Amino acid sequence: MTGRLMPAASPDAMSVLELLAEGAPAARFEELLGAARGEEASEDTLAQLDRAVRLAARVRALVGHAQQREAGLAALVDTAHDLTLVHGMDALLREITRRARRLLNLDMAYVGLRDAGDEGRPAFIRAAEGETTSRSVGLKTSEDSGLGGLVQRSGAPAWSPDYLADRDIPHAPDIDAVVRAEGLHAILAVPLGYGTTVFGTLYGADRKIRHFTPDEISLMRSLGQLAGVVIERARLLEETRAEVTELELDTSRARSSLDVQRRVEAAYIRLIDLVLSGCDPQTLAEAAVRELSGSLVVRDCVGRVVVMTGTPPELAEEDLLRWTYDAHAAGCPVPMSESGWVAPVTAGGENLGAIVLVPDEPLTDGFGVRLLQLTARAVALILLLQRTSAVAHDQIRDELLEELLSDIRPQPRQLVPRARRLGIAIDEPHVMVVARPEGGPKGRAGAWASSYAHRVSGLTRLRDGCVTLLVPGDDPLAAATAVSEELAPLVGHPVTVGAAGPVSGPARVAQAHREALSCLEALTELGNLGGLATPQQMGFLGVLLSETHDIGEYVESVIGTVLDYDTQRFTELTRTLDAYFAASSSPTRAAASLHVHPNTVSRRLERITELLGTDWQDPDRALEIQLALRLHHTRRTLQHRHSVPGAAGDTGDRPPQGAGA
Repeated sequence: MTGRLMPAASPDAMSVLELLAEGAPAARFEELLGAARGEEASEDTLAQLDRAVRLAARVRALVGHAQQREAGLAALVDTAHDLTLVHGMDALLREITRRARRLLNLDMAYVGLRDAGDEGRPAFIRAAEGETTSRSVGLKTSEDSGLGGLVQRSGAPAWSPDYLADRDIPHAPDIDAVVRAEGLHAILAVPLGYGTTVFGTLYGADRKIRHFTPDEISLMRSLGQLAGVVIERARLLEETRAEVTELELDTSRARSSLDVQRRVEAAYIRLIDLVLSGCDPQTLAEAAVRELSGSLVVRDCVGRVVVMTGTPPELAEEDLLRWTYDAHAAGCPVPMSESGWVAPVTAGGENLGAIVLVPDEPLTDGFGVRLLQLTARAVALILLLQRTSAVAHDQIRDELLEELLSDIRPQPRQLVPRARRLGIAIDEPHVMVVARPEGGPKGRAGAWASSYAHRVSGLTRLRDGCVTLLVPGDDPLAAATAVSEELAPLVGHPVTVGAAGPVSGPARVAQAHREALSCLEALTELGNLGGLATPQQMGFLGVLLSETHDIGEYVESVIGTVLDYDTQRFTELTRTLDAYFAASSSPTRAAASLHVHPNTVSRRLERITELLGTDWQDPDRALEIQLALRLHHTRRTLQHRHSVPGAAGDTGDRPPQGAGA
């Protein structure tokens, strides 16, 4: 081979071309030049040969560069092919860093990414290859520092042969700490993205000072562009897969919901068929329990058990009432604490009762709760079919109360027999109660009022947040107390109650209603929310609030015992009270004005204490007594003006002078 490359003739330019064509190494060209010098070739020949060798070296360099570029492009094509075969974002990022490291023979490569749609937020190092510490992955980068910041702002590659020593780069302490820990010097960063969108950075680094060539930078950037497209494709693929998974779940849920709906429809049709066949509530409840399993109780609007299947657990009546009113207020089944449910039985807003179900297994919203709600409707239907007249009566009850509360009654004589037909003896004593819950659901108060009115054979109305009740009785304070004790715990808030009465007959119902409202408003103005009052209980305020202004009843309630004692014993206790208060509660001055001994006044005051109680001199009570005395004297004066002087029985309120205590 040596003989063929080195012919017998003197070396010349043709020999250089032959070596170049054979791809000989650089040393062979230098040997050819040395042989020419050894043969003492002419200077022109040596000059031509030297020029040919130099040109050959340049040709060899160009060919080598082209081959290197071709190899890089081939590796890039292989990378593109391999990246399309990788599934999963994490695996894809690891493959990109591995390829980048091999492509430029780097010591380390890593990728920083922002999440999709997080433009302007910092990126995080998601994957690394060739790292020696655990501080790289998870490192936060920003647009204000590091090569990554330059790349994110400009969208162009950035590099440094010695990163930590490069003062032209904005440094960040945490990034510099990682670079120092990894022992890195040269770093090259190129953008990751597609089109004009940059969502990350691909880094390559060496642990020695290195000046990257334009070809290396161009190759790294091409890899970054390719990786950006592949990453975006992977993102879209993951989003598509997530959407497909969600669609599959939606389809599965739709199928399950459709199956449940079919089951519910079939069960409901069976229940309705039973209703239309004329079954009783017991048969309907037993059929429903076969679908739902467990124990079921149907209660009417006043809490009485209508139907019971199975053996339900013992539940406190107060808790049952609270859950029942919650269900009526919500208009749908509500859960109980004992894994049971209460469903309202209603028809057009009318409270017909409730269903209490304690299932053997927890109900699901898909089938059990929906079927329970439909069962309640079936129960409502059968109750309506059995109680058509009762429903009509309830409508008449509402109309009756509206007429009673109205001052315009075209046919008042017909109200009493109409009320009698509804089971309400309006011509007997009734009291009016107006209650206002200071919070809590209004629907619960309305449901309670309807139940309470049926229970006590009264009438009710819910308007402007107030419950109006007309109930049998002759003690408005007792009725107000009963309403407050039941309603306040139910709504969980104080209840302000005003009551008035008793009244008999329809004529004074509206008046009693106005007096009860006045008491309610008076409590509000006095800041006594949650209290209860009647005109009688409010003392002289009650006289002002009462439209009848029954002064005699008020005087009787305050000092009636003293007046009766004077009438029966011919004593002067009433006169002594007048003198005592006129003397500013001084027994001595009172004795002087009465012209009696102070001991006599003391004995009379002791007797007054026995009659009125030990608190009669308290300021509030004393004011009531003085007002009652003044009203009593005024009324007697007016009566005397219209009576005949000296007529029999006109004894006044002053017994003969000198009568004892």
